Amino acid sequence: MAGIAGMNRAGEQEQVARMLGKITHRGQAGSKVLESHGVTLGAVWPETQAVQTPPTLRQQAAWDGHRPPLPEPAALRRRREPFALAAATRHGLFLARDLLGVRPLYYGCTPDGALCFASEVKALLEVTRDVQEFPPGSWYNSHNGFAPFSTVQRRPPPSQDTDDIAHGLLLHLEQAVCQRIHSTELGCWLSGGLDSSVIAALARPHVQKLHTFAAGLPGAPDLEFAQQVADFVGAAHHQVVLSLDDLLAALPKVIYHLESFDALLVRSSVTNYLVSRRAAEYVGAVFSGEGADELFAGYSYMKQLDADQIAAELVDSTHRLHNTALQRVDRSASAHGLVAFLPFLDPEVVEYALAIPTALKLRREGAVVEKWILRYALIDRLPDAVLWRRKAKFWQGAGVGDLLAQYADERIDDDAFRRERALPGGAMLNTKEELLYYRIFREHFGPLADLSWVGRTQGAPKN
Repeated sequence: MAGIAGMNRAGEQEQVARMLGKITHRGQAGSKVLESHGVTLGAVWPETQAVQTPPTLRQQAAWDGHRPPLPEPAALRRRREPFALAAATRHGLFLARDLLGVRPLYYGCTPDGALCFASEVKALLEVTRDVQEFPPGSWYNSHNGFAPFSTVQRRPPPSQDTDDIAHGLLLHLEQAVCQRIHSTELGCWLSGGLDSSVIAALARPHVQKLHTFAAGLPGAPDLEFAQQVADFVGAAHHQVVLSLDDLLAALPKVIYHLESFDALLVRSSVTNYLVSRRAAEYVGAVFSGEGADELFAGYSYMKQLDADQIAAELVDSTHRLHNTALQRVDRSASAHGLVAFLPFLDPEVVEYALAIPTALKLRREGAVVEKWILRYALIDRLPDAVLWRRKAKFWQGAGVGDLLAQYADERIDDDAFRRERALPGGAMLNTKEELLYYRIFREHFGPLADLSWVGRTQGAPKN
């Protein structure tokens, strides 16, 4: 993913260059700092996002995404690919972020009142301690402030016929995959679970070579299932076999890039970060299966809800991705200069999936089968053992389990936890594992007074 940064003030080229210096990992192929209409902004970008764009737009805008929208509200509603955009217009600074927040963006004000922005918090901290997450699906300009341009909405069912619905879902997913293929050789994070396996199966026919990457501790179920999928679709498969020492050694870098201390988010990011490091040795872009659980009722707690509650929860959980799972995907990829493609979160796939009746997502045939319609749509595209595999938490499938929690429990005593668990602003750390991560976070970023921008999953019913 590319990185952007800037200030709503002229003459700040050196300061913006320092901000970009904190996020150069997001792109080594090119960089720029420019000043226009009283705004200073800049960008770094990877090779996969070095695409031709109109010269006028290049001279007044910086963006993260394959192709940027024009800096006007009407254009944002038509944009189907994820983006974060900053532009210097005749009316001042214009900022915008895609509907689901796939691309990150933060903002704040300097002590003397200049608005500033950046793709990652570490860049923003170069000029301010005032950090806020830019709201997904919104735009900002200097005169009007913030305004939403779109929201995720439910639509009427696409059909009453199950086979028609399944076929339509397959068409939408195939199109979303194909639209993101821009080279003959790509990668895919492959856990061996249903979601990443679906994407690998759909991508493989359209590239000369598909590299798949899986990580886990010895004997982890993900390693076995990922190899099975890779063999089935004909991918060049790469395993990263890890130890507890590998996980612990990676923690400082993971937390630095992730910019979070949330226990569940960090735990799931460690293997994602390490498998991304291996992927970067082979490809510049990877597919991810992120988003399917939120669209197709993949979490077990959803089985306890009634149909109307499930439908509302799917919309809400999709909206909650921006500072949790999508942050993990973005930071794990961008830490190594990769671009991650998320076909399940293509706007047309999202709209179609949310319109599918919940009875086809949680199919009740004796035992309740989650994501049933997705499985049904991919019959004959994957081995049955993978197609009907039950969901495992990200870190459980990789064999991480509670290893990091146990490590923290052994090294942080009860008195230390009681003393240190209160955060600035009144929030509380939930576990000793989270305190372990917060200590590392504080070493990197200092004692920030406002941590409201840090997404929290702990305590949420995400299993």
